[in-house]
Amino acid sequence: MSARTLKLRGRPFVWGSSTYLMGVLNVTPDSFSDGGKFNTLEGALAQAQYLVDCGADIIDIGGQSTRPGAGEISLSEELNRVLSVLQALRQRQDIYAAVPISVDTTRAAVAKAAVEAGADLVNDISGGTFDPDMLPTVASLGVPLALMHMRGTPQTMQRLTDYQDLIGEIYQFLDSQIAAAVAAGIDKERIIIDPGIGFAKNYHQNLEILQSLSSFRSLDCPVLVGPSRKSFIGHILQQPDPQARVWGTAAACCAAIVGKADILRVHDVKEMRDVCRVADRIFR
Repeated sequence: MSARTLKLRGRPFVWGSSTYLMGVLNVTPDSFSDGGKFNTLEGALAQAQYLVDCGADIIDIGGQSTRPGAGEISLSEELNRVLSVLQALRQRQDIYAAVPISVDTTRAAVAKAAVEAGADLVNDISGGTFDPDMLPTVASLGVPLALMHMRGTPQTMQRLTDYQDLIGEIYQFLDSQIAAAVAAGIDKERIIIDPGIGFAKNYHQNLEILQSLSSFRSLDCPVLVGPSRKSFIGHILQQPDPQARVWGTAAACCAAIVGKADILRVHDVKEMRDVCRVADRIFR
């Protein structure tokens, strides 16, 4: 992919030049790794400050847990969780004026409200498939969209891991959704793709994605990867506590950088910033 630049809040993101970090801010009581830690406004704002201080390039706010088995919350609950934090962040112009914020949602109504409240990017784990209004809504908003591959829903996805050709099927899905997004009016320069580690993928399949990550470069979109604290790392380390998987995550992030990932979605920004600085110097 030729070098391209996307501007968010006036900041250039030059794809291929370095690895950018998307810091996870789950404002939910039940996320797999840090559920309940940041689901108060005070806690969320403190964590956002910490992510920025540690070097996050983007803050990704999610109000709906997408861990395996997670139940769906109401639209009003998701809006309340996301907008309260987003509005409070944007009111702090001294700290967050230049910080791009992503909203992690599959609902067009949440995407629209979040962008109107100051979000800069929509991150949709369903690749724009859960809500038929998502693609046209994002097109009308004029913001970038991250399209992720998954099967089923968080309640069913871990039973849907039977692929004939894992990389080929992910590739085909992403290619199709890129085309659908462009047809809806989204500029391809504003589309980011994510192969969806941990979403309808088993242990071996997650490793295969990291081993084959460069295969997705020919889709000609920047690649987002989210390996942070995932269960495949716990399986390798025999570590059931997601928060104790920091250095396993570091190894997975290195593998993603070797595979030319552009953005890493992570919880442990401070540690992964050092990982990226060294890995970028070696591999880029």
